[in-house]
Amino acid sequence: MTVEPPSAEAISDQLDLVTRRQQEFERRLANSLRVDSAGLATMDHLMRSGQATPTELARQVQISTAAMTLVLDRLEAAGHVSREPHASDRRKVVITAADGSVRSARNLVEPLIDRVEALISAMQPGERTVVSTFLAGVLGAYDSVLAEGTGPPQADPVRPRPDPC
Repeated sequence: MTVEPPSAEAISDQLDLVTRRQQEFERRLANSLRVDSAGLATMDHLMRSGQATPTELARQVQISTAAMTLVLDRLEAAGHVSREPHASDRRKVVITAADGSVRSARNLVEPLIDRVEALISAMQPGERTVVSTFLAGVLGAYDSVLAEGTGPPQADPVRPRPDPC
């Protein structure tokens, strides 16, 4: 019995659903941790890389250093991060994610990671190659649109845009 391959429209619809589910997951994660989107992005970077300076974080999250100061103030007040003097440059500060916040975030994210990894492990090598090639193409499409500047402009998540009216 031959199975009909899904249409291009069906694949596009599934990709749209994955994007929407990922956004919903991030909203729920942010709500659970009681942070905003910039705070969540900052925490994600700290969890992946360890310590960082506020300037490095602002660059990574793509917001101004002034906006990052506000994000860090909120994260510190919530007990998610700490500020410590830089080991070799007393003028600098390094930001570290709090152990309890890292554990909380990991506990919320690990079930999803485990399920996705199980799906990947269940694939045959040829299936993984097809999926990997497709995902690389999707990432390339995003990268090219962003590099061309034809995508939506970047908004500062801390500072709302002025009302156009």
